[in-house]
Amino acid sequence: MNPLAFDFMQRALIAALLVGLAAPAVGVFLVQRRLSLMGDGIGHIALTGVALGFLLGTAPVLTAVVVASIGAVVIELVRQHGRTGGDVALALMFYGGIAGGVLLIGLSPEGGNASLLSYLFGSLTAVSPTDVVVISVLSGALLLTLAVVGRQMFAVCHDEEYAKVAGLPVRTLNLLLAVMAALTVTVAMRVVGLLLVSALMVVPVATAQQLVRGFRATVVVALGAGVLASVSGVLGSFYTNTAPGALIVVVALGCFALASVGGVLVRHRRRTFGDLLVAPPALTTTKEPTPR
Repeated sequence: MNPLAFDFMQRALIAALLVGLAAPAVGVFLVQRRLSLMGDGIGHIALTGVALGFLLGTAPVLTAVVVASIGAVVIELVRQHGRTGGDVALALMFYGGIAGGVLLIGLSPEGGNASLLSYLFGSLTAVSPTDVVVISVLSGALLLTLAVVGRQMFAVCHDEEYAKVAGLPVRTLNLLLAVMAALTVTVAMRVVGLLLVSALMVVPVATAQQLVRGFRATVVVALGAGVLASVSGVLGSFYTNTAPGALIVVVALGCFALASVGGVLVRHRRRTFGDLLVAPPALTTTKEPTPR
């Protein structure tokens, strides 16, 4: 059975390809800032936005974009100006987001719980033509923004104090990264699901770090791993009749396991050959003193 013969699979594969590019591209900077769980926290905030869409009878994707972006900005401001650390700020996102989502979905009309599952774990048939357009526009905007300010954002993520001394707008770039993370979560939620989207932002980056060094090489390998995991997961879910988000994450974790083993073997081989190529130290002889 050819999956491309079905319109919903064509839409799902296009969305998976775009998500596989956008999620690791933003995840590289989150991992660099040691905020790997930020995508998960924003996913919980976006859950409140989805539930709000069901309650108001509007498009859940749009309300999720607005709520997730506001939540990400608020948490970043709290992290910068308040006494709350980054880990505590993420905890606030976890608890507040899931509590707000459950509360609002309970107030929404009947049927909201069933529809909510497709946002939590992803669904092949849930990707509509409108979703493809929204995902394409948002993914293109994310990738274009990273192409323009990627170097400055990396400098901020690598050493914030040095970036301030260099005259970079650190606060603006931090807020921009928070908004981009929120947009990435809402872009990927139709394919991967809100509860699993953070894995697609982090695991491909961790996979790349096992194989290569350097920022550019990490970005390229992470994008390749993200596309491989997302497209393979969508195709596999078509044949196994399972949720695509779960299978995408399983494939991504499998790639990480293989990369970890491969990275260990490569490093071991380099050390072995390096030891063989290093010349042994020259023997030194002590000259006996001549008798007087």
